[in-house]
Amino acid sequence: MTERQRRRRVDSLKHSPSYIKAYEDVDFLNRNELRPVRLLLELLKPEMLQNEHQIKSTIVVFGSARLKEPGEARAELAAAEARASAAPADLSARRDLEEARRVHALSRYYAEAREFGRIVSSSQAKGHREYVIVTGGGPGIMEAANRGAHEANAISMGLNITLPAEQQPNQYITPDLCFQFRYFAIRKMHFMLRARALVAFPGGYGTFDELFETLTLVQTGKVAPLPVILFGREFWEKAVGWEYLVRSGVISGEDIHLFRYAETAPEAWDLITRFHRDGVWPPPQI
Repeated sequence: MTERQRRRRVDSLKHSPSYIKAYEDVDFLNRNELRPVRLLLELLKPEMLQNEHQIKSTIVVFGSARLKEPGEARAELAAAEARASAAPADLSARRDLEEARRVHALSRYYAEAREFGRIVSSSQAKGHREYVIVTGGGPGIMEAANRGAHEANAISMGLNITLPAEQQPNQYITPDLCFQFRYFAIRKMHFMLRARALVAFPGGYGTFDELFETLTLVQTGKVAPLPVILFGREFWEKAVGWEYLVRSGVISGEDIHLFRYAETAPEAWDLITRFHRDGVWPPPQI
C-alpha cells in the first residue's frame, strides 16, 4: 500500500459513523438502547440550568393552549358574527359563531392567568428566585402566565414537549429557561421538583393529566402537601363529578379537599400565601 493509499484509507476510517465520539453521535444517541441515557440527560440538563439560575421554588400553571387573549377573542367573535349575519342559512358560519362565543367566554381566564403571573413574579424584581412561574411553554394559558411574569420584569420557565404537531415556545419565556422534552415523564417530574403550588385553569386532556398526577402524588404522600388551585369552579364542577367520586367510594371525603377553587388572580395568590404561612389550607369552600 502506497503512502497516498494509506492516507486515503485513514481518512475514510475517520468518516465512518463508528468513529464519531459517542456523545457527539446523534444517530447513536437516538437508538432505542440509549433510552436510559436520554432520560438521564433530560433530567440533568434543566436541573443544572435551574441551579445555575438559583431557582429555589416554582409555581406551576397549567391550562388550555386554545384559549385566546380577550382582545383577539373579541375580534374573532365580531368577525364570526358578521359572517353569520351575512349568510344566516350557512350552517358552517353558525357553527363558527358558536365556537367563537365559547372562546370569547373563556378568554377571561387568559386575563386572569396573565395577572396571576404578574402578581406571583413581582417579588423577583428585587432579585429573588422563589415562586418562579413555570408553564408548558405553549400558547393560551401558558403564554398568559409567562407574559405576566415578563411584564413584571421577572424570569419564567417553559417546558415544551415534542409533539406530532410541533409545539412552539411562546415569546415571553426567559430564553435561558426555555426547555424542550422528548419524554412526558421527565417533563412532569420537572414540573414537580420545585413546585410550591399548582394552578390549573380550564383545559383539555393535557391539563387533566397533569392535574390528576399532582393530586395523586399529594394524596399518596409522594410529595409534600402543596396548594392545588382550580381556576373556574363552574368549569371544574361540570367537567369532573368530584362528589360522585366520593359517593362511589373511589376517593375518600378528605380527598376532595386536596384542592381549592379560585375565580381571580388575587384570590388564588391569597390561597397560596395563606397555605404556606399557616401550613394548612383555610377551611373548605362550601
